[in-house]
Amino acid sequence: MGSIPSAGKLSMEFRTLDDFWPFYIAQHMNRTNRRLHFLGTTLGLVVLAATVALREPRLIPAGFVLAYGSAWLGHFRFEGNKPATFQYPLLSFRADFRMYGLMWTGGMEAEIIRLKQAILQYR
Repeated sequence: MGSIPSAGKLSMEFRTLDDFWPFYIAQHMNRTNRRLHFLGTTLGLVVLAATVALREPRLIPAGFVLAYGSAWLGHFRFEGNKPATFQYPLLSFRADFRMYGLMWTGGMEAEIIRLKQAILQYR
């Protein structure tokens, strides 16, 4: 834990999601952290669906608390770093959904292996 630089310690500019992606993965090497992201994103989407179905916008804050709370717990407790969303909010949001999709399809571990060399520069 703590061996991967947090987003707050680095001052990098990323132009595209593909440029950002190896950095994002480097911030999510801990499996429990990734699972908490998956849980948080799922809960956030469930609350979003309930918000629309029930026409109850007061539910929106609960979705953010569940989604970001789960992810931040993963970073602070299990990964030992600061969430990249603090410095790169839009790219992190997009990357989270890419990771979510890969986790749904069982492809996240293969993605980590595929990008191993690129990830190492952020460790």
